[in-house]
Amino acid sequence: MSTPRKQIILGAYLGGVNHHTAWWHPEAGSQIDFSSFEHTARTAERGKFDFFFLAEGLILRERAGKIFDQDIIGRPDTFTVLASIAAVTEHLGLAGTINATFNEPYELARQFASLDHLSGGRAAWNVVTSFDAFTGQNFRRGGFLDPADRYARAEETLNAVRALWDSWDANDIVADKDAGRFLARPDAGAFAFRGSQFDISGRFTVPRSPQGRPVILQAGVSPQGRAFAAANADAIFSPYGKLPEAADFYRDIKSRAVAAGRAAYDIKILPSASFVLGDTEAEAIEKYHAVRNEQVTGQTALILLEQIWNRDLSGYDPEGPVPDIDPDPDAPPIIQGRAFVHQDRFATAERLRQVAETKKLSLREVVIDQFERGPLVGTPAQVAEKIDTFVQNDGSDGFILGSHLVPWGLDEFVDRVVPLLQDRGALRTEYTGTTLRDNLGLPNVRSAKTVSADA
Repeated sequence: MSTPRKQIILGAYLGGVNHHTAWWHPEAGSQIDFSSFEHTARTAERGKFDFFFLAEGLILRERAGKIFDQDIIGRPDTFTVLASIAAVTEHLGLAGTINATFNEPYELARQFASLDHLSGGRAAWNVVTSFDAFTGQNFRRGGFLDPADRYARAEETLNAVRALWDSWDANDIVADKDAGRFLARPDAGAFAFRGSQFDISGRFTVPRSPQGRPVILQAGVSPQGRAFAAANADAIFSPYGKLPEAADFYRDIKSRAVAAGRAAYDIKILPSASFVLGDTEAEAIEKYHAVRNEQVTGQTALILLEQIWNRDLSGYDPEGPVPDIDPDPDAPPIIQGRAFVHQDRFATAERLRQVAETKKLSLREVVIDQFERGPLVGTPAQVAEKIDTFVQNDGSDGFILGSHLVPWGLDEFVDRVVPLLQDRGALRTEYTGTTLRDNLGLPNVRSAKTVSADA
């Protein structure tokens, strides 16, 4: 008996930093105008994508105390954007990145349940955490969390939010006009949650939403992050774009989910990827190199390496060698706000030096070569083959795709690659579910499981 063909999950994101986008391109649009969000979302829905993903930063990044223009700065409020997109789409899931450290469970539960109602069951929450005082200075709580405590707070936040969602059952509203009876039970919406972070009780104001619980997304590579995602998330973002390391991550997360009492198919694995298409493979490769050279300017390359070295590298020539000095992890951070934190700065620096020496690359060329995860480059047929092969071999359950050109880049993928995936029988030709959970192959949670909880 043959194994059923896996259906590929597709998400779309709109890029926000010039390391990933070419904002100066003559055809590039705004990263903040609603027209850009609308076009990307409508295009994704035309391609039968599962969801639109919106990242979010809570503070503008700084370099040596000054805001720098490596970011396309400015991002409107997540819920406002997603609610607006809900009005111009019918099937596309709406995934928002919202921080669990600086938001309270009641407001999070209310906002996502409201979005789920307004969209007819298409809401998803990408749960992220923060521990640094730099980000915390924008909030009342400040940077009060020790890094080791961020997942503890995130898990308790999520448990509290679920307790609020579960305070209503799908059948609590009867609205019997003849009998003059609105509620099935007088304590609908009552909740109580007590833990190390929260001690809350009351009545939740939003009845059970179409999905019961909005979809939960999470990203975590560390053992602590993997354990949190495997126990709590419906989907996890994978940092691996190449087999076999992606398959190892896939097996690890699925086995952790089973150990946590879940089914392996209850959690989906989704790496992000960019793509560059050409009529021939040679044309696609040439186009890809041209795009990367535009994306990674000398200034961009230096700042990306400063995140590793934690030193001022502005005196180095981007077309020269990789710095031979060691990183300085104990110095005050030169880059603050959403900077990538490396687990081992010294090992990373040494690896980049070795790559530069082996491949005879300059500092900027090393960044171009190393700061890209599994780009999908080739003809439409080759890219379709790469995606399908990767998913069918359990490298992931799908991909979250973005383009260097905002907002028009996704059009080419939908027009040229999506039909080929559909011909393979690996991608739907029409939406069959009514909610995001349906389309992702996840169970809807329509009845209350938890009305009160003590963590």
